[in-house]
Amino acid sequence: MKKIIILAAAISGSVIFAQEKKSDTVKTKSIEGITLTKQVFKKQSDRFVYDVAASPVAKGNTTFDLLKQTPLLSSTDDKTLKIAGKNNALIYINGRKTNMDAESLAQFLKNTPAENIQKIEVITVPGSEFQVESSDGIINIVLKKKMSDGTNGNIRMSNTQNKYNASQASFSVNYRKDKLGISGNLNGGENISPQTYILRNGTDRMKNESVGDIDDPNKNIGGYLNIDYQLNDNNNLALSWNSWANRSYNSTIDLFNTLIQPNDKGIIETSYTRTKNREDARNYNNSVNLNYELKLDSLGSKLNVNAAYLIYKRFQFSKNNTMLPGITNWEDFSRTRKTIVQDIPQIINNFSGTVDYIQKLKNDFTFSAGGNFNKTKTDNDTKNLTYDYTYKANGELDKIETTPELNHFIYDENIYGLYLTFEKKFSDKFSGKVGARYEITNSLGTADSPTNPVEAQRHQTIKRNYNNFLPYLSFNYAINDKNNISYSFSSRMRRPSFWELNPVRNYITEYNYTQNNPFVKASSTYNQELTYMYKNSYFLILNHSYFKDQITQVPLQGYTKTADGKVSEQSVLRYIRTNFGDKQEMSAMVGIQKTFFKQYLTLNFNAGIQHNINNGSLAEDPTTGETFVDKDGKALVYTNNVKSTSLVITSNNTLRLDKKKTWFLGVNYFFIDKQQIELGMLKNLMSLDLSIKKNWNDWTFALNLNDVLRTNILEIEDDQSNGNYNYIRNDQYRRSMTVSLTYNFGNQKVKKVRDIEGASDAIKSRTK
Repeated sequence: MKKIIILAAAISGSVIFAQEKKSDTVKTKSIEGITLTKQVFKKQSDRFVYDVAASPVAKGNTTFDLLKQTPLLSSTDDKTLKIAGKNNALIYINGRKTNMDAESLAQFLKNTPAENIQKIEVITVPGSEFQVESSDGIINIVLKKKMSDGTNGNIRMSNTQNKYNASQASFSVNYRKDKLGISGNLNGGENISPQTYILRNGTDRMKNESVGDIDDPNKNIGGYLNIDYQLNDNNNLALSWNSWANRSYNSTIDLFNTLIQPNDKGIIETSYTRTKNREDARNYNNSVNLNYELKLDSLGSKLNVNAAYLIYKRFQFSKNNTMLPGITNWEDFSRTRKTIVQDIPQIINNFSGTVDYIQKLKNDFTFSAGGNFNKTKTDNDTKNLTYDYTYKANGELDKIETTPELNHFIYDENIYGLYLTFEKKFSDKFSGKVGARYEITNSLGTADSPTNPVEAQRHQTIKRNYNNFLPYLSFNYAINDKNNISYSFSSRMRRPSFWELNPVRNYITEYNYTQNNPFVKASSTYNQELTYMYKNSYFLILNHSYFKDQITQVPLQGYTKTADGKVSEQSVLRYIRTNFGDKQEMSAMVGIQKTFFKQYLTLNFNAGIQHNINNGSLAEDPTTGETFVDKDGKALVYTNNVKSTSLVITSNNTLRLDKKKTWFLGVNYFFIDKQQIELGMLKNLMSLDLSIKKNWNDWTFALNLNDVLRTNILEIEDDQSNGNYNYIRNDQYRRSMTVSLTYNFGNQKVKKVRDIEGASDAIKSRTK
């Protein structure tokens, strides 16, 4: 139900700060005892650095768990990671973005042991050399440095219990011999993702409620293979391959629907239906990257060239059934009123290339220049069949009417980018960086809808061509050895994800569905950040982001009215992807990352205030041109001009329980106050997580209890001035218990030969 319940992702994706545990699609926890004498958390130029090399925090953990325990990082949906004050966090490994969609990346990080991680770099405002979108930040995972040749690896197995049971396993190995380095990983697992929904919507004259469960079984397998060869002292060649496959068969939705509305005579009537949906889906994600690096001098100057190919395939077949009560027993819902059969495949092919030139001069001056090219083609050949059943007065089936809808949507996109950056260290105290990107985007969407000539004409050719100049500026000033201040500004584009452009509907119920939009255009984002740090342990971060033509999901409900004045017989609720006005996000956060009591207690505490200013309105479905009216024909407009201020607190604490540093207790908590998002007012969330871990030689045993108080349940409420209201309650069963066992073998000083950056990095985040 990845696309059917994309609503859940929209909800959780709107939460900026929360620190939780349950993680899924991508889609987040305690900092364990640290025994380092060097600085553990510090600010460097354009990034924060969290050094975990000598800490047992990594041992026995997954990479995803380790990231959730990193200062400034959090997750509310246990799928996607967020940086404080940012929408999303892109994952890089040794300077190279991971080539996976969001769902695959989340599973990959959860199945990858964290033992080989040297440090985690959090880049809150990326420079011009990075291909990122919107207000996205970057999490760069740096692996441990190699000290000698040899082989090492680890095996990890875990089992999780929430509503259902889930199991995961992974095997990683690294090999280094002279000039050759090989690393690989194989991981997989099985799980059933459960959700319970309460959906209410309506007007002052009509009420609709849907209550029920969603179960999404998943089988995953994936991994990577990296081969790196040092041709000579100055030349390196590398080949990287990433693969991921997911199979989700027999995903089900079972909702009980209650509709209360007046009939033609004004008499209030209550009717009941049942929605029983079934979906089979599978997706495949494969990418290969060829890298060449030429070292130009001893100062670090180099030329880096990448060529990559990426293919993403998703096949989704679903059957949506609306059931009526039986004639003699209304509780059996044995009669079918409507069946919607959907076949929604998506194939994405991408060819990418990047060139980066870095020239370091002796006077602490660095000049960087480069370019990138991305050519992407998406093919969406959607087929819908709708069966309407009518019955005689005695309840017998009268006839079945079939309505086919075909839509073959092809989207081609070419992106050309150039960047320049100048970085200068003026003194031991002051350094600065200035740069800019220039991006050219040419795109063309074509649709062939032979069964719907009106939509075929509307969607037939959609062009989006735009050029963007994107400046960047940052400086860092070390006032003295205890005080540091830095400032950054950047401007970015946010292009729509490929699935957002495919003009299809994904049905939750007969009259409640999400709808994608081929007319979505790129939005612009402007980010500013001011940071103050004291003793590399205490920090204050002020952040401001302005989103122009932001891309989001907007609920439109009412009776639809076409251009010729035809009004529908039934009210509907559509969650539509579109550009929805402008938005501002402002935040102020104070935090501490420090150890106490001779390193028996490690504290990572953040507290902040976030202020959201929303300014958007929508009255028309941009995909069909339909407007929304009430029963009397009065126009209905969805507006969100609400401001909100929220308190956010996260506290991750680790207690070392013995002198030998083998027992650790984790106590983690987060609270996020209610805040206004695009869909309405998101009510407050909080979660308490506990963990205990035992290290014994090369073995690690761990027990994690997540959302102990069962308080991490999403609720959104929206009341419009026109009388429309919308309420969503989504329980994803984040209370869970996980038991894991990890074994490390071989020479633990092995690492990859070098860092590699990929060419197709900027595309993967748009394929989920």
